[in-house]
Amino acid sequence: MTREDTTAAAGCLPDIPPAEVLDVDLLIGRYPDRPGPPGDPDSVRAVLDAHGIGGGLVCSLRGPLFDVDAGNAETRRAALPGFHPVSTVDLRDGLRAVRTLDRLADQGRRIVRLFCDEQHIEPDFPALWQVARRAADQDFLVLVSGDVRRLWRPFAGIGARVVFLDTHFYHLGDFLLLARDEPGFHTSSRLLSSPDGLELVAAEVGAERMLLGTRTPLYVAAVPLLRLAKSGLDGAQRRLVAGANLRRLLEGRT
Repeated sequence: MTREDTTAAAGCLPDIPPAEVLDVDLLIGRYPDRPGPPGDPDSVRAVLDAHGIGGGLVCSLRGPLFDVDAGNAETRRAALPGFHPVSTVDLRDGLRAVRTLDRLADQGRRIVRLFCDEQHIEPDFPALWQVARRAADQDFLVLVSGDVRRLWRPFAGIGARVVFLDTHFYHLGDFLLLARDEPGFHTSSRLLSSPDGLELVAAEVGAERMLLGTRTPLYVAAVPLLRLAKSGLDGAQRRLVAGANLRRLLEGRT
């Protein structure tokens, strides 16, 4: 990625107003054991403004790494324009995770992000299965980090609305096989950087199943933006991926 490419990303979706561009994968805070840019809300908002992104789903790393309640409260305080707060639970304590999810539902907060890798959660852990079913029953939109090939099973056959945030183009075939049978399975575009990744999703299950994700500020936002802009998708399909699909999910429709 050259400096010219990064600069060009700000206007790489010229046919889509920034207000219509939404990012499914925004984080505030930082990992204590990794170098990285400042992760405060203002810095994240500045990156989005520089790249023509109107907003998106934002979650604090404090929740999964340190304290769920403090992290969820920090996320709610990050109320900058365009930010939609995303809660989390601690899957390392299954009983508490289910109770936290119930409390979030009572508060009308029905977007949750599961940090399976960060919390070292395996696909067969009871906490993950219980949270997946409770989330489906209460119509949560669930964002899941980690390998889709390992983590799909708890969400299958229960009517879950899920976005797999780490679908890699090496594993895209497995996601597409799953998505054929699971209308609620969606993928972020962040790691679909192969020459035909976005196009393959659109051809096999429809562009409706793909959402723009950048993981700002931990990764370079220009990469998925430029991949979408230079893809073989038509204008209507690019609008779906850039934000319309996420707005549909936020309205409670699969």
